[in-house]
Amino acid sequence: MSRFIEGASRTQATLFPDRLDDYITEENTIRVIDAFIDSLDLSDLGFKTVSAETGRPAYHPSTMLKLFLYGYLNRIQSSRRLEREAGRNVELMWLLGRLAPDFKTIADFRKNNNKGIKNTCRSFIDLCRQMNMFTDAIVAIDGSKFKAVNSKENNYTPKKLQFHIKRVEKHIDDYLKQLDVTDQKDAQAADDTPIKDKIDWLKNRLVELKILEQEVNNHPEKQLSTIDPDSRLMKTKGMTRAVCYNVQSAVDTQHHLIIAHDVTNKPDRGQLCQMGKRVQSALGKKAVTAIADKGYYSGSDIKDTQDAGMTVLVPKGDTSGSDKKSIFNRSQFQYDAAKDVYICPANQTLTYRSSGVEKGMTMRRYSVSVMTCRACTLKDQCSTGKAARRIARWEHQNQIDQMDAVMADMPDSMLIRKQTVEHPFGTIKCWMGSTHFLTRGFKNVSTEMSLHVLAYNLRRMISILGQDKLIAAIAA
Repeated sequence: MSRFIEGASRTQATLFPDRLDDYITEENTIRVIDAFIDSLDLSDLGFKTVSAETGRPAYHPSTMLKLFLYGYLNRIQSSRRLEREAGRNVELMWLLGRLAPDFKTIADFRKNNNKGIKNTCRSFIDLCRQMNMFTDAIVAIDGSKFKAVNSKENNYTPKKLQFHIKRVEKHIDDYLKQLDVTDQKDAQAADDTPIKDKIDWLKNRLVELKILEQEVNNHPEKQLSTIDPDSRLMKTKGMTRAVCYNVQSAVDTQHHLIIAHDVTNKPDRGQLCQMGKRVQSALGKKAVTAIADKGYYSGSDIKDTQDAGMTVLVPKGDTSGSDKKSIFNRSQFQYDAAKDVYICPANQTLTYRSSGVEKGMTMRRYSVSVMTCRACTLKDQCSTGKAARRIARWEHQNQIDQMDAVMADMPDSMLIRKQTVEHPFGTIKCWMGSTHFLTRGFKNVSTEMSLHVLAYNLRRMISILGQDKLIAAIAA
């Protein structure tokens, strides 16, 4: 007799076939997916819920949404893999009622329902807000680079195109020289057809490159991606560059839920205010505290965010180069708001001299007299030039100073930011398999990211509340 556990016979007939529900435990995650999607009014979210009177009946949007949400929760994002899973996965058979859409239908649903999928993601945030998950209204904002379908080889800049054009022209010259050598020999002894074919191909390639060069030079960002035109070549880690999208997210510091997100092809600087406004819209309140790293530091953007009613915490990086020049840093000049003057390290008073516009910002300039500066014993540590040291102050700098004072009272704010916003990015990239997006263009990539965020938030809520409480809240 065998001492191993034995399975049932494959040929054993049963009088009453097993129910699919018998294979799905009460703790299974797909019961949450089923309850959430069934609770939505899909027509209000932007899905087409009325089938055409003619032709083959379509799959209901709830069926397709359940399929995608299950796939993104279980690291199955490809339409072809979802097609295979629908035909063999018992959980999907239960969830979809044994329906098995083909890969083209699955891919078209994701492509054609951008608005509906985004609104579904927002609906889950609304559900979390109704459950009082965002009482603190403190968010950490950050961006992360996600690879696009476009490779570096299919991304062109003026410098890269000039290099390719010079290389092709050099190859053409080399082959022409080979032809001259061949012509000097006996015509019957040498066959120059392969060389002529190579020259013809290189000339055609040169024409293509010059057309690309013209397109790149006419492009406002002087960059062109041929496979995914909306993607851009960006710095990822250190000096490494890749063709990416910059995904912005605002994460709640209390429960680490992604409240708002956006897909851009711009750097982090300038994204703070628009992300803050997305958070305000999602939470239905203006009193929001936004924490971001120094990559978001922009005086005008911070002011706009503060004017919108938010509290902002963004550190400023030192880009002055004072340390390399071995001179006093600007931070060592103390501003006296009551007298509107600066006090330098030598205890001299820098008074207001003039105003000017720099990069669209009105700056007030302060300095001492040239003679006083030259006679100072600390002159060599203050300025490398003959002119007096000048300090420029933005006309709205007082708002930035207020932010700096709040940051001084919250020394652990950057640690909170790091612990809050970086983990969701790592989780989503892990679920993606550390690969690129599957779709192209802002519209489709935004849809794909909304599905990732919805899956992440759903998994997070199950961890926080438990499945039974979450299903009860959805049904309420």
